[in-house]
Amino acid sequence: MKIGVNTLFFVPGDVGGTETYLRETLVAAVSEYPAVEFILFTNIENNSLFTELFADKDNVRCVCLHFRAAIRPLRILLEQFLLPLTVKKHCPDILWSPGYTAPFFSSCPQVVTVCDLQYKRFPEDMSRLERATLDFLVRGACRQCDAVLTISEFSRQELIAFNFADNRKAFTHLLGVDSSFGVSIAEDEKQQCLQKFSLTKPYILCVAHSYPHKKLEVLIEAFAQIEEDIPHNLVVVGRQRRGEHFLNLALKSLKNKGRYVRFNEGLPYRTLQIFFQSADMFVLPSAYEGFGLPIIEAMLAGVPVVTTQEGALKEVSGGYAFCVDRISSQDFAEQMLKVSLLSTEERGTKVLAAKQWAKSFTWQKSAQNMFDVFNKVINKPIETTTKKY
Repeated sequence: MKIGVNTLFFVPGDVGGTETYLRETLVAAVSEYPAVEFILFTNIENNSLFTELFADKDNVRCVCLHFRAAIRPLRILLEQFLLPLTVKKHCPDILWSPGYTAPFFSSCPQVVTVCDLQYKRFPEDMSRLERATLDFLVRGACRQCDAVLTISEFSRQELIAFNFADNRKAFTHLLGVDSSFGVSIAEDEKQQCLQKFSLTKPYILCVAHSYPHKKLEVLIEAFAQIEEDIPHNLVVVGRQRRGEHFLNLALKSLKNKGRYVRFNEGLPYRTLQIFFQSADMFVLPSAYEGFGLPIIEAMLAGVPVVTTQEGALKEVSGGYAFCVDRISSQDFAEQMLKVSLLSTEERGTKVLAAKQWAKSFTWQKSAQNMFDVFNKVINKPIETTTKKY
């Protein structure tokens, strides 16, 4: 059995949650299905990453197409014309494209993952040309592929509502969470890390790029309303995107701008885990999420979560987050203040319940659910090394 994987969209550090999705799903799948040969079709930017990641795996090989995917028009053209020829040469039984787009022609059955349709609900996140191009490519991929995967029931319903796929063609496989978020890091290591980045506790953490739909300005305005009532700093980790203007306007509402800390160039993975485990609460004010992995990472890290009920967030949080009824600075201020005033006993009870919920999201389960769809497409049972969840 050969599984081809189209990784041409993936530029390390540039594609947000889709990077985590691709990497973690692949790691789990390669481990769960050792009898399957995985052929990764890579680009110049990601080839060395995958080569090193799977250096000790005999069932993985990389085929580099030797171009830079950061040049997006070139990537689009080569995905449509060069990739099909390369796939035909290596003869996989199925081609999986995890990054929204896929070749319109293929010598083997295809499955594409469309994580969400954020650009349909929030067109301001992209330019008109970007939206038109993406819509053409995603609709074409959904039409040509034999199955369409997505990462929550909410996103599956979005695909159906916007006529990208019908009920028989769209399938859900929920994401997993890295279990190491729940493994306590030694206090001295955490302290050294926080000192390195000049962070002092307590602090409120948010991990999100500044897209308009993330509503980071609402979080900042909410923090401004309660900053004199709490001792916390506000820490935001995420790159600058099209909503940066609104974020900067909101910063004017802060009385003490020194209590706002921004990391917009990315952080090492271990550092990010320390930031999660050391936070007093995690807040995500987003108006749209196809899944919302950071809230599950925060729950597993033992941190109370304040978020919305929009998109997949209500589904994924499972009733274990402190959810606002509407996205407003007042509602978020009230919930954040409520969490800051929890007694030690109340906090412990809520954190423990949320942590147990987060443990149910595993990449092994996610990979197995994905392979169930592959089985349907190619009508061949693919054996796994572990029991079905």
